Amino acid sequence: METGNFWFAFGLTLFAGLSTGIGSALAFFTRKTNTKFLSISLGFSAGVMVYVSFVEILQKAKESLSLEFGEKQGAWYMVLSFFAGILVIALIDKLIPSMENPHEIHRVEEVDTVHSKNSKLVRMGTFTAIAIAIHNFPEGIATFTAGLTNAEIAVPIAIAIAIHNIPEGIAVSIPVSYGTGSKLKGFFLSFLSGLAEPVGALLAYFILMPLFTESLFGFLFAGVAGIMVFISIDELLPTAREYGLHHHSVYGFLGGMAVMALSLLLFI
Repeated sequence: METGNFWFAFGLTLFAGLSTGIGSALAFFTRKTNTKFLSISLGFSAGVMVYVSFVEILQKAKESLSLEFGEKQGAWYMVLSFFAGILVIALIDKLIPSMENPHEIHRVEEVDTVHSKNSKLVRMGTFTAIAIAIHNFPEGIATFTAGLTNAEIAVPIAIAIAIHNIPEGIAVSIPVSYGTGSKLKGFFLSFLSGLAEPVGALLAYFILMPLFTESLFGFLFAGVAGIMVFISIDELLPTAREYGLHHHSVYGFLGGMAVMALSLLLFI
């Protein structure tokens, strides 16, 4: 495996993960959350991830598995791996207590509404950071794997996940800023939660890459598609609707699919 491919893939994963810090930084530099922009952006990310999963990633997984197992058996393995990816991320989501759910939306205006220190809020922010780190782990593997194997789909995936991480950064920083009275502590904890993605990338590299075969690529890519579809349906679209009007998320979703379709056509 080329060293350049590793650094490209790792750089994309690092960019996507540390975007939680962008959400936290909003509490420093803005006085009001642009909910319309966030709603459209999150919908856009979902559109990118759903389209690329079904149109590109699953097809490449099927091709790899068919080479190893034949067309019919390869198709079966692709479908099973896709739903296995969904099951893995769903179980992770299920195991995280709902009270620390990182998808509870927050706005930067909330920082100035509470000035007293509150240990319960600090605890909530800390557990939210842990929950986001757990969620980000498989996302890091997904971004890194795409970066190693297919640059033209890796870049939009990384951008989509980065956008998706922005409100997660807000979800960490707001309660910690509430409870400690320090925006800097909220930013720092939010930043740390995003490091789970590059950690996931490193584990994927050192554990999976020595075993890398055409069939493993197929299984992994199909699972990645399942993870991204679940994230889009369970996290991105509901959060997009919460931040804005219903149609904002829909317009963003359709725009994301259109941009992804156009970018794939340009590489034919």
